[in-house]
Amino acid sequence: MKALLLLLLLVLLPGCASVEPWQRDVLAKPAMAVTPLPLDAARNRHVQTSREAGATASAAGGGGCGCY
Repeated sequence: MKALLLLLLLVLLPGCASVEPWQRDVLAKPAMAVTPLPLDAARNRHVQTSREAGATASAAGGGGCGCY
């Protein structure tokens, strides 16, 4: 059991890396975000819920005809 834990630590520990200050600008770019454009994501979600007519979990009202 201890050997398995030690092996797991040895495998996962190298995944922890420090980020240098000059590398942080690359990681802070909008393309690296989970939702790079939150307004576009909200609009796409609205369009999808209005077209599916409440078939999604949000159950928003809509005709299902794809109208805006």
